[in-house]
Amino acid sequence: MEIIKARNVYFYYKKDYDEEKKRIALNGIDIEIRKGEFIAIIGHNGSGKSTLAKHFNAILVPDEGDIIVLGINTKDQDKVWDVRKNVGMVFQNPDNQIVATIVEEDVAFGPENLGVPPEDIRKRVDEALKAVDMFEYAKHGPHLLSGGQKQRVAIAGVLAMKPSCIVLDEPTAMLDPSGRKEVMETIKRLNKEGITIVLITHFMEEAVEADRVIVMSDGKVVLDGTPREVFKNVSLLKQLGLDIPQMMQLAHELKKEGLNIREDILNIEEMVDALCQLKSKV
Repeated sequence: MEIIKARNVYFYYKKDYDEEKKRIALNGIDIEIRKGEFIAIIGHNGSGKSTLAKHFNAILVPDEGDIIVLGINTKDQDKVWDVRKNVGMVFQNPDNQIVATIVEEDVAFGPENLGVPPEDIRKRVDEALKAVDMFEYAKHGPHLLSGGQKQRVAIAGVLAMKPSCIVLDEPTAMLDPSGRKEVMETIKRLNKEGITIVLITHFMEEAVEADRVIVMSDGKVVLDGTPREVFKNVSLLKQLGLDIPQMMQLAHELKKEGLNIREDILNIEEMVDALCQLKSKV
């Protein structure tokens, strides 16, 4: 089942003082996102990935083409709330999303605005905080939390609206490694529980965790496939100004030094297995 479909989507950034001058940000995007998928979207700065993310819950709407969310065209102004109930958005800086002085009140903000009955709000808030492992901080002030904890509260605020899909626009960019790990563990757990995840990231180690990786450049999709399928295109990715996962880079260097090791290794676990196999053959 498709959650989101982009059909030949174009979007232009226009200069206010000159309507004739416009920069193309999305250039004929065609993608489908299916229920339960975990998709990572990567690309250099200015590639269009964040612009595309904002189309998924109608923050932006196409100048040409259509975005369809569970059968709803995002251009239908009367259905914007329906789109946003189904596709929640988490941004880079959690401080820009947290609006209340108490964690549980912040998580309740979305359901309250949807008109959810108070007894259901209580249940949703508790469930959302438990889902991101922040229930014990329900009565805390957000200003007392770490960056990773704040981002998990922001995710809980979206979860409380019971979306079918969560789009996260570089949610770990401002976090330290510990905070990034917290947020990624939360994202993976939510996906296993059935939430569709779209993760915009510039960390290749996060992208390898996804079921599918979409690579964007100059407003176009240039690669779309499993992490192994995408990251084997080392030359193209480097031409696009992108890194490859550290373990794949290490495998490449080991291969150059004469070790008989496969070059499509994506993570530490695969690297350990490959090295153990090599040792057993010695």
